[in-house]
Amino acid sequence: MDRDMRIDRKENDEYTILTPRQLMWKKFLKHKVGVVATIIIIMMYITIIFAEFFAPYDKTTTNMDYLSAPPCRIRFIDSQRRVHIRPFVYRRTGERDPKTLRFVYTEDVGKKDFIKLFVRGDEYRLFGSISSNIHFFGVEEDTLFLLGTDERGRDLFSRIIYGGRISLSIGIIGVAILVFLGALIGTISGYYGGWIDNIIQRFIEILRTIPQIALWMALAAALPPTLPSTYVYLGIVIILGLIGWTGLAREVRGKVLAIRGSDFVHAAEVAGASPGRIFFKHLIPNISSHIIVTATLSIPVMIIGESSLSFLGLGIKPPMTSWGLLLNQVREVQVMKHFPWLLLPALFIVISVLCFNFMGDALRDVIDPYSK
Repeated sequence: MDRDMRIDRKENDEYTILTPRQLMWKKFLKHKVGVVATIIIIMMYITIIFAEFFAPYDKTTTNMDYLSAPPCRIRFIDSQRRVHIRPFVYRRTGERDPKTLRFVYTEDVGKKDFIKLFVRGDEYRLFGSISSNIHFFGVEEDTLFLLGTDERGRDLFSRIIYGGRISLSIGIIGVAILVFLGALIGTISGYYGGWIDNIIQRFIEILRTIPQIALWMALAAALPPTLPSTYVYLGIVIILGLIGWTGLAREVRGKVLAIRGSDFVHAAEVAGASPGRIFFKHLIPNISSHIIVTATLSIPVMIIGESSLSFLGLGIKPPMTSWGLLLNQVREVQVMKHFPWLLLPALFIVISVLCFNFMGDALRDVIDPYSK
């Protein structure tokens, strides 16, 4: 009994000594799923930032000898039962089936290609200035297609990495627009109230009554089809950001209504602070934790939105690529039946969305570091 009391007293003293930020960090580390999800998200963003280095091939590199080739089988034991420390793949040759007219690939067990780190391959320019041909992994001879190829012989794994650069960046940039508009408009609505609040809330209600997917599609279809890929990308980002701010604005309005009568707000008004200073120095910082959690949970919505538009042919256009655009080629049942590996981009969408949701749940749990 005395031992348990000493342990409880020790924990209470620890919670008393630590600062709120330290308490939040400690509580976040206890959320194991959230920590793992955060690590995965960080690894994904590092990979897409250095996509040219981590991808074995360029996203446009084609190989006519491997059209719609299935994923390579990575092995450690060869046909003679010998164990190798370094993984390897057998070389493959493709022949067209005279009945189905599809390529059938067979492995040549007499030719092994070992997978190595930091191998030379396609030339690229990292960040547009650093020229190199060193890739994180690959084979020195022949080819390595971890996730297979598409109908043009392009490496699906490399295209998924490049596609993640678009899909994941749209989530970040779109949420930045969402947070700016939602926080600012919600603060204005809650702080001023009256007719300004009524106009803003009625406008939000009108936007929220329109089905989100239908509104995305309508605005995306309004983009001229002759626009370059870069402008289409920017257009999709703006569309997703301009539509998604309404929920955050209402939440921020409620928070501001609860704190606008506080003493520190009155003190700032008496001191002659401008509304802009009150917004950005007093109101928004006091609800920043809620905004961060909402932003984290909104990123998956942006990723799914872009993927949906690109899958329907209304989003990103070639030569750019995204996870949704990669899934566009499996809209037919026959393609899914004969080339199931082309569905793998959907797996990366699911992983990224789940990781962002887990991280958001962890952040939501640690907003109040003194809670149990």
